[in-house]
Amino acid sequence: MSAELLRTDVPSGLRASHADRDRVVDAVTAAAGDGRLTAEEHEERVAAALSARTLGELADLTADLPDGAGAAPVKDIVRIEQQGSSATRGAGWSVPRRMEIRSQWGDVTLDLTQAVITHDTLHIDVDLCGGTLRLITRPGVVVDTDSLVIGYGKTKVRPAGEPGTSVVLRVEIHGRLSMGRLEVRPPRRLFGRSTATG
Repeated sequence: MSAELLRTDVPSGLRASHADRDRVVDAVTAAAGDGRLTAEEHEERVAAALSARTLGELADLTADLPDGAGAAPVKDIVRIEQQGSSATRGAGWSVPRRMEIRSQWGDVTLDLTQAVITHDTLHIDVDLCGGTLRLITRPGVVVDTDSLVIGYGKTKVRPAGEPGTSVVLRVEIHGRLSMGRLEVRPPRRLFGRSTATG
């Protein structure tokens, strides 16, 4: 299966997200359009993808397709709309060119540490009331919050990596943050891990 769909280093028993299922549905649909699957096979695999619970179940649905065959293209825009709930984009998700986030009293977490980055800029248009917009970054990811309007909210931006690291992704955040929080940080270090030698 294409690495852009599901990363091979992610445990197959890990629970699948809606975005994971959507990527596989798009992949088998494109494969059917290429003539790799019959209409009946396409229908069966779409039904199986929509009911899959783990990443392993999803990977089985494209295991017999050539690497990259039917791979879903990276979307230009992704929308997240929620109220009183939380949304997460984790390991292996494909970063679009633009995101629109509308959230009331819920958290949105965008983990960029193992994301598939194919564009040099991500524009995020946010309207967040209450809750937290959290970006977990890695070296080479730069976040610009100069155009964010903040009303009774807080921001905490901690860059990842050393100054001078070449930029692989620039994240530009626009919009409004009301009674909420923007948190930009590198991954948390695991406690108990010692770097001492000898």
